[in-house]
Amino acid sequence: MNRPDGAATGETLDGLLRDALASQVYDVARETPLDLAPRLSARVGRQIFFKREDLQRTFSFKVRGAYHRMVRFTSDERGRGVVAASAGNHAQGVALAAGHLGIRALIVMPRTTPAIKVDAVRALGAEVLLDGDTFADAAARARAEAQAGGAVLVHPFDDLDVIAGQATVGIEIIRQRVGPIDAVYVPVGGGGLVAGIGAVCNRVLPGVRVIGVEPMDADGMSRSMAAGRVVAVDQVGMFADGVAVREVGQHTLAIALATVDRIVRVDNDEICAAMKDVFEDTRAIVEPAGALAVAAIKRDIAAGLTGPGGQVAVLTGANVDFDRLRFVAERAEFGEAREAIFGVAVPERPGAFREFCAALDGRVITEFNYRLNQRDDAHIFVGLRVSSRADAAEAARQLRARGYDTTDLSENELAKLHVRHMVGGRSTHVSNERVCRFAFPDRPSALSRFLDTLGERWNISLFHYRNHGADFGRVVAGFEVPERDMPSFRAFLDALGHRYEFEDGNPAYRLFLASSD
Repeated sequence: MNRPDGAATGETLDGLLRDALASQVYDVARETPLDLAPRLSARVGRQIFFKREDLQRTFSFKVRGAYHRMVRFTSDERGRGVVAASAGNHAQGVALAAGHLGIRALIVMPRTTPAIKVDAVRALGAEVLLDGDTFADAAARARAEAQAGGAVLVHPFDDLDVIAGQATVGIEIIRQRVGPIDAVYVPVGGGGLVAGIGAVCNRVLPGVRVIGVEPMDADGMSRSMAAGRVVAVDQVGMFADGVAVREVGQHTLAIALATVDRIVRVDNDEICAAMKDVFEDTRAIVEPAGALAVAAIKRDIAAGLTGPGGQVAVLTGANVDFDRLRFVAERAEFGEAREAIFGVAVPERPGAFREFCAALDGRVITEFNYRLNQRDDAHIFVGLRVSSRADAAEAARQLRARGYDTTDLSENELAKLHVRHMVGGRSTHVSNERVCRFAFPDRPSALSRFLDTLGERWNISLFHYRNHGADFGRVVAGFEVPERDMPSFRAFLDALGHRYEFEDGNPAYRLFLASSD
């Protein structure tokens, strides 16, 4: 493979266009729809279109480039077999193409690859070898395997045949468009897809901007385009594993320099929010890398960087581990600026909780964590439903105006990932603690009404509430109740009218929260 110098030539771009137009990728790939996203479009005030590459048989566009490369093999190359390195989607593309063409395939995948992708590759008939923690590690092992066994190495992005196969996505967008298009947003890992789409748009619709999108922690193309040469990323974030690449390709960088308008970088919270946006319009769950383009469009619209035409987001894949969805759902609220979290100091005295809830002036409380640790001030970890970052700032201002020492933790990674689940711990100040779990109908202001029913008779020593949008709100609360008062305390609980259970003997409580009195 020749090393290109600078931007790609017109001859290279013309060749990619010709090859894409004549490609045989539809032997194994399907032409995916270009669908309007009505809910998102109405919300952001622009026409947003989703290019649905998540609907491919392998749930990713990667089968296009793999097949276009492999269908051109000589008979000798087919007999030698193929080897490829991939974090998952290219692997499935190579495996499917190899199976269709009757070629033996070995796929080297990082050990960090989601199990759903590893299992899918094996199900397509390829042999899988797990090696290393990153794509770079897997690529090095794949090169070694190819040299040792004579198999043909099919690169996931830095190969002109692979790029031409990915360029068929751009051909379809051009043919399927309805009305003028301002920009096509393309997720970027190694750069094969953005190079292919950039090449065909440059030659057919030069007025359409092609914009690449990368995660903040895997921004090799952004750095490389700025430097005019391939720049390696020292450590690559693995959340958007489909684009977790340390170095973009020489060919892909050269083509990007000639055809890509710019690169947008987005953070993980924005990616999670974009996954939710896609789900709300399609009822499909794309993988984090597959939602990059939607996140970038929203960022650009907010910054006033989009033109009046349609905005196309290429949804590149839907291979996501189900277990990851818990994190996605939690962080989507922050990405959309629909939830804010605060640390608030309130006086440690009976009735202080109710006064604090009243100070929130009807706002929806999404989370409420508290553990008595000292007798003067109580420190509460509270989540609020907000409409924007400006609304979150206004909520903090209102609390401070009412005399509460308030710290906005909405952008604090430690708070979002860990502290919210670890508030409190054991307390040396608590005595005669009785712990109960409650369930009550979860409606607006439900927590405030629940606290009203508790009144001020029993001091609250521990409290945790999390609103998950379910039918019932669930609270765990600790009360300081001397043994002599237990009969009246039980009568009090019965009179509340809510389901409850004592948890004093729960081993989790005794291990992590019970005081040592």
